[in-house]
Amino acid sequence: MSLPPNFLDELRTRISLTQVVGRKVLWDTRKSNQGKGDMWAPCPFHQEKSASFHVDDRKGYYYCFGCHAKGDAISFVRETENVGFMEAVEILATEAGMPMPARDPKAQEKADERTQLVEIMEKAVRFFRLQLRSGAGSDARDYLTRRGLDEATQDRFDIGFAAPGWQNLWDHLTGQGIAPDKIIEGGLAKPSQKGGKPYDTFRNRIMFPIRDARGRAIAFGGRAMDPDDGAKYLNSPETPLFDKSRTLYNQGPAREAAGKGQPLIVAEGYMDVIALASGGFEAAVAPLGTAITESQLQMLWRISDEPVMALDGDKAGLNAAYRVIDTALPLLEAGKSLRFVLLPEGKDPDDLIRSDGRDAMRALLDTAQPMVQLLWRRETEGRVFDSPERKASLDKTLRERLRTIKDPSLRSHYGEDIRRLRWELFRAPSKPGRAPYRRFNSNAPAKPSEGTRASMLVAGGKDVELRLREAVILAALIATPDLIPEFESQLEDMSCVEPDHALIRACLLRHAGEPGDVIQAAVDAQLGEPALEKLCRARHVAITPCVRNAGDRELSRLTIAEELAKLEAGVGLDAEIAEAAEDLYGSADETLTWRLSQAAAAQQIAQKAQSEDKAEYDLGPNGAAINREERSAFAALMETIRFDKPRS
Repeated sequence: MSLPPNFLDELRTRISLTQVVGRKVLWDTRKSNQGKGDMWAPCPFHQEKSASFHVDDRKGYYYCFGCHAKGDAISFVRETENVGFMEAVEILATEAGMPMPARDPKAQEKADERTQLVEIMEKAVRFFRLQLRSGAGSDARDYLTRRGLDEATQDRFDIGFAAPGWQNLWDHLTGQGIAPDKIIEGGLAKPSQKGGKPYDTFRNRIMFPIRDARGRAIAFGGRAMDPDDGAKYLNSPETPLFDKSRTLYNQGPAREAAGKGQPLIVAEGYMDVIALASGGFEAAVAPLGTAITESQLQMLWRISDEPVMALDGDKAGLNAAYRVIDTALPLLEAGKSLRFVLLPEGKDPDDLIRSDGRDAMRALLDTAQPMVQLLWRRETEGRVFDSPERKASLDKTLRERLRTIKDPSLRSHYGEDIRRLRWELFRAPSKPGRAPYRRFNSNAPAKPSEGTRASMLVAGGKDVELRLREAVILAALIATPDLIPEFESQLEDMSCVEPDHALIRACLLRHAGEPGDVIQAAVDAQLGEPALEKLCRARHVAITPCVRNAGDRELSRLTIAEELAKLEAGVGLDAEIAEAAEDLYGSADETLTWRLSQAAAAQQIAQKAQSEDKAEYDLGPNGAAINREERSAFAALMETIRFDKPRS
C-alpha cells in the first residue's frame, strides 16, 4: 500500500531540507549561502574533510560530488536513520505537523488520475492560447496591449482567452476523446442545472494558467472582458489538483528568482505579478483572490525569510495588510517576518512602473516597513487618546495582539518597539520656541565634569563595572594565591566579560593549590606579560586596599568574597529583568514585581556589605580603605595637637 501522492507533495513543500540535513552535518559557512538555500557541508555518507555535499533547499534535493549520493528529505532520513520509507515519512510528517493519512491501496490509481488531470489542464492551456490568437480574441489582444503586455510576456505566462460561448472548450476536449467526467473533475466545466449539456466554467475571459511549484498547470484564473460581469476575476473551483489556500500564483519562477537574490514580493493579483516580473522584479507572487492563509505564509517563508507585501495604499489595501498581520503574528519566528509596502493611492505596481519607472518601485521596496509599524498604525491611526481610559484601552489591545506571538524573545522585542512608539505618542508636546518640558527634580545629580565623563565607569557603562570587579577579584587572588582553593567553586561559576580575565581565571583554577611563585609564573606566561601589573592599570584596581597591601590575607579574603557577592547579585538581577521584559506582554501579575523586588534587594544587600559595622575598614573620600583603629588613633592625635597648641 502507498500514500496519496498529493500528501507527499504537500510534505515536501512544508519541510525544509536544510533543517533536516542540518541535524547531521556541520555547514561550511564560507561556501554556503543560506539566503539562497544553497548549502555545502562534508558528506555524512562517506568520510571526507572537504565540503562536497550540496543541498539545494529551494528544489528540495541533495547531491554529493564525492560519493554521488542524492535524493530528497525522505531519502535522507531513510539513509541516516536506517528506517523504511513509511517510517521516514512519519518522522517528517510529525516534524511538519501533518497527520498521517490512512494508507490507500488505490494510491497508484489516484496518482495516475492526477497525471491524467494535469494533461487535460495542459490541453486547455493550449486551447486558450490558440483562442487568443484567433479572430475572437482581438478585443482581448487589444486589452493586453493597452496594459503593456507584449507577445513575449503573453508567451512567458501562457496567457490565453476563453471566447464567448457555452461549450467551446467542452466540445474541443470531448472531441479529443476526453471523458466528460474528467473535464468536470478538473473544474473546466459545470453540469447544467436544467438537464442540458455541461457548460464551460470560463467564458469571455482572459485566461491566466495557475501552476504548482513544479510548473504543472493545475487551475486557471479568468479576467472578465465584460465590465458588467458580476465577477471581475474568477478562479477554478477546488479540484483534486487545486487548493487555492495552498497555492501561490507564479510560485515556481519566483522561487528561482529569489534564490538568485531578488526580493520576494507578494502582490494582490495576476496583473500585478506580471507587471512586476516584466519590470525586473521576477520574484513576485500573489494569493488567489483571498486573504493570505497560514499555509501560504509558510510557503512564502520557505522561499524568503522576509517577504515584502506590496499592497494598494487605499482602504482596501490597508485592510488586506491588517488581515495579514493577524494571520502572521502567531506564526512568527526569529528570522521569519514580513515587511510592508503601501503603494501611492490609486496606483498598483503596473501603474507605478509604467508612470514612474522601475526605480520608483525599487525605492519603495527599500523603504518597506516592518510589521510592528503597521500594527501600531492600525491601533492608533485616526484615534484620540486624551483620557486614561482610552490609553488603557490601547494598552489592552496591544497586549492581546502581542500575546499571540509564541516566541518569547520575539514577543519581548515587539514589546520594546511598542513601548518606544507609545512614549513618542504620549509625551508632552513642546510649544513653538520653547524648550521641551522637563520635570524638575531637586535630588537630580549634578552634571558630571569633563574628567568624570572621561572616566571608565561613566564612559563604559555596566560592562566596565563588571570588568573592574572581575579584575579586583583576580588581582586579589594573584596577590594571595593560597586563597584560590577556598573560592574555587565560586571562581568556576564566575562568567568573565573580559577575554583576558577568562584566561586568568582558567589558569588560576588549573594551578589551584600550587605554590604562589608557580601560579604567578603560569599566569604571566598565559598573558605574555605580568598579570598583576596588567590588572592594576585600571586605577580603581590599583588603589584597592587588598592589592596595595598584598600581604594582608584577611583583607584579601573579605574583598574577594564581597566582590563575588556583588557580581552574583548583579547577574541575578539582570536575569530577572530579562525574564520580566518577556513577561510584560504575557501573563504579568504580582509575582513579577515580587521577583524583581527580591532580586533588587539582594543586590542592595551586596552593595551595602562594605559599609557594615563589622567591617574593619572605612572608605575615605578618595575611595581608599582606612583602618578604623589607625583612623581613631589619628583623630585622637589631632585633637591633642589642637588643644595643646599655644595661643598667640
